[in-house]
This record gives sequence, C-alpha cells and structure tokens, in this order.
Amino acid sequence: MAGTYGFPKDLRAVQLDLHKTRAETPEPGWTSEKHVLHDRVVTFPDSPGYTAEQLAKEKRLRQQLLALSIAVSTHPYWEAPSLQKVVDARMALKHVHERPRTRRRNWAGMRLTNRH
Repeated sequence: MAGTYGFPKDLRAVQLDLHKTRAETPEPGWTSEKHVLHDRVVTFPDSPGYTAEQLAKEKRLRQQLLALSIAVSTHPYWEAPSLQKVVDARMALKHVHERPRTRRRNWAGMRLTNRH
C-alpha cells in the first residue's frame, strides 16, 4: 500500500511513532460481551500499576499522542489528494508498517488470506 500512495518518509516515521506511543499508554481492563454465535467471553486485565511515576509517564505519553496525531493529520501530504483519496490513503497509512498478506488455498481450492 505504501508504494500506491507514495507516503513521505517523515510521515511514515511519525505514524510509526504514533503506533509505538499508543502501545505504551496504559489502559483500563475490559471484558467483551458474550457473542451470539459462541460462548467465548474475552477479558483483559488493567494495565499493571498506576504509581506516581506511571501516572507522570501516562500524562507524557498522552501529550505525545496528541502531538503525533496532529503532526500526522496536518502533514502537507494531505493537502493534495481529493477527499475520498485522503480517507483511503489515511487508512492505508495506518497499516503501512504491517507485514504483507500472503495468499493460500483451502481444501476446496478457494483462496484464503492469511496475515502470517
């Protein structure tokens, strides 16, 4: 996807920093609702601890997230494309650092997408 849109290196770098910062930000735990088609309920615990040091780190990370989000969304790259192209390109940018999908076939010969 990156080749399709030709994202500038600085924009890709800021987007990657945004992902990394979001991953470091502590979040409260949650439990999913019971699904209609199966009984599986998923539970994630709270992020470990909220000491004074961790609260300060969280505040710094949230400020960094805000700054990075602004840097991504106001980058000059977004001035050129039409509105629909901006939406499509923005979605592609969010996934530009993921591994490419590979194709495989199931027992009936149908093509399946696998992310590994």
